[in-house]
Amino acid sequence: MAMDRRQFLGGLVGAGATLGFPLIRVAEARRPQTLTILHTNDTHSRIDPFQEGKFKGQGGVARRATLIAQIKQQNPATLVLDAGDVLQGTPYFNMFHGSVEFEAMRRMGYDMVAIGNHDFDKGAQRLLFLAKHHGKFPLVCANLLFSQPGADKLVRPYLIKDVGGWKVGVFGLGVRFRGLVPAKLHQGVTYASPIPVAQKLVKQLREVHRCDAVIALSHLGYVGFDGEPGDQDLARQVPGIDIIIGGHTHTFLMRPTQVKAPDGRMTRIYQVGHSGLFLGRIDLSFVPRTGLEIREKNVPVDTKPSVNVSGP
Repeated sequence: MAMDRRQFLGGLVGAGATLGFPLIRVAEARRPQTLTILHTNDTHSRIDPFQEGKFKGQGGVARRATLIAQIKQQNPATLVLDAGDVLQGTPYFNMFHGSVEFEAMRRMGYDMVAIGNHDFDKGAQRLLFLAKHHGKFPLVCANLLFSQPGADKLVRPYLIKDVGGWKVGVFGLGVRFRGLVPAKLHQGVTYASPIPVAQKLVKQLREVHRCDAVIALSHLGYVGFDGEPGDQDLARQVPGIDIIIGGHTHTFLMRPTQVKAPDGRMTRIYQVGHSGLFLGRIDLSFVPRTGLEIREKNVPVDTKPSVNVSGP
């Protein structure tokens, strides 16, 4: 008997993924409340927890959905972000070609998702189909340029969200195709060097849109390779980025790497490994006389019901 994808997903994430929290406009709040950012990367079709091995009992979308819902109940001013490679890695991808993964993320309440190299594993047209019909959340990527009709409505270079009195600018960056994505799979999509693209965009987000916080969703990798830049290069060369949420290299950062940017500010780089083993949490607050305060922790995604999801 064929598996019913919608019935399967409803059982997995229906209980935890409460959506539809109202946004609080800047004009309605005299001072921004704490903004919570939840983030993942390289989840790689990990729908179920690991059944054996080093990560037995960890991961899985049902537990992640519960954690996200609990944190949103604590603080409705929450953004849920992913840094790419949603696809490829388990039989769910082989069977459903990405629809389960995208629908699960929609039900969990993801606000936007970057594009990783493995997200092209069934081709660029399939990725756009998944975004339109199953994810229904925007993909963000400024340096992968899609020529397909209607792609500009599905893949945005950046988005600005008003959340809890905060004006947050989020932009995405994708890794170079060469050696990672066969030409036939990214047909109609071209790559542009990420550093110049980011410099132009961040300047626009800061000076034109006057964003309170600027976040990069990056699938460049924690470190660059083969002459291409990574997240640390991005932080060193692009002024104005507060937070880089990275992916691609499956790096477990239990604490952020802080890099001094050209404008003197410290840019924080985050990455939570792979397979949804952790849900990253970042809390941003404005503190009188000291300015922006950032706190963070990685919340394990496992089968233990006693995980404390409250802020740092």
